[in-house]
Amino acid sequence: MQSRFKALILRIKEHPLAKFGPGLVTGVADDDPSGIVTYSQAGAQFGFNMLWTIPLTFPLMVGIQVVCARLGRVTGKGLAANIKTHFPPVILWLVVSLLVIANTLNIAADVAAMGEVAELVLGFNRHLMAVAFAFLTIFLQVFIPYHRYVMYLKWLTLSLISYALILFVVHIDWSEALRKTVFPEFEWNAGAAAIIVGIFGTTISPYLFFWQASQEVEDMNQSGGGPLVSDTSTAQLELKRISWDTWSGMFYSNVSAYFIVLATGATLFAAGIHDIQTAAQAAMALRPLAGDFAFELFAIGMLGVGLIGIPVLAGSASYALSELMGWSWGLEKNWREAPGFYITITLCVGAAIFLQYLSISPMKALVWSAITNGIIAVPLMLVIMILSANKKVMGVLSLPWHISFLGWLATFIMLLAVALMFLQF
Repeated sequence: MQSRFKALILRIKEHPLAKFGPGLVTGVADDDPSGIVTYSQAGAQFGFNMLWTIPLTFPLMVGIQVVCARLGRVTGKGLAANIKTHFPPVILWLVVSLLVIANTLNIAADVAAMGEVAELVLGFNRHLMAVAFAFLTIFLQVFIPYHRYVMYLKWLTLSLISYALILFVVHIDWSEALRKTVFPEFEWNAGAAAIIVGIFGTTISPYLFFWQASQEVEDMNQSGGGPLVSDTSTAQLELKRISWDTWSGMFYSNVSAYFIVLATGATLFAAGIHDIQTAAQAAMALRPLAGDFAFELFAIGMLGVGLIGIPVLAGSASYALSELMGWSWGLEKNWREAPGFYITITLCVGAAIFLQYLSISPMKALVWSAITNGIIAVPLMLVIMILSANKKVMGVLSLPWHISFLGWLATFIMLLAVALMFLQF
């Protein structure tokens, strides 16, 4: 019996997803429940006319995430530790403080969305379901070591496939969709600007920067390797792996986002439903238009990515705060070895649960999270790009010109997006 169990574990470890690294989980976490609401609103409000934003954001999100991943793997330190070494303390304190606030608000919005969708599917109280999901994510992060936990996260990434399957049960005018992806037709106004900014803010988010850099360090420690800046013998293979992993993970995320806009544009927009405030509204609106199967697929996707998004949000905040404070950190460590790290995770999720009982609107939480992320994103991206160009940080492993170009282009476009966002308030 024991030998069979060991054989089963070995087969699971050898599954195709095991070949993917932090890029896959980071990409799927980008499509968290709050992101799904943003994409659903884009499709409901503008039909196919916002599809162009998805392929546009793809190379930009890849560029900045590759830079973050390389920083983590080359230096053997997370993003916060690198900033701490090379910039004044006030910069790191400000960035980490805002990151923790933004992530907590985002977690609150995500668990609220998951609770609402679970209530529709299972019939239990939404607040109880939100608490159950929150405690599940805390339990897994605290008590399951990283080498097992990351396998669980990789399997959950398959939940995004549900959004591709929805396309088989709704009618899509593909020629119209492809045409408007290239030649959109919409009036430039406050509503259009808000959606465009929302999509950019959803795809290029500070918490993903911290998460992927720290996950590279976690993987490095698991493999028994060291920072590439100290030993370049495996640098070529590792940097190729980072590039392939990030491009493929972000592509998977981007295609799924495209499918969500496509599906809601073909159903909700076509039916005259142009305002989606919550994920539950999007799911319920799909039901009479595309049937129970589409509704269930939407709900499955929402719950699956939520179980990835919440740990990434809480984990990235904890990685950053732990490096700022000089605490021991890492999901492979147990509570006794890294108490501050796990207390931060617990408090972030706990505060998000508390917000559920204050009747805080999930949409308001998302708005404030977007504002906070906007405040952080541009200066943080500038810091990241400056670090990646510093030979004291990267040694001989400087960025390829095309990755550097994409990183700076993403920073510039994000600056424009944030400027537009603040013009809306």
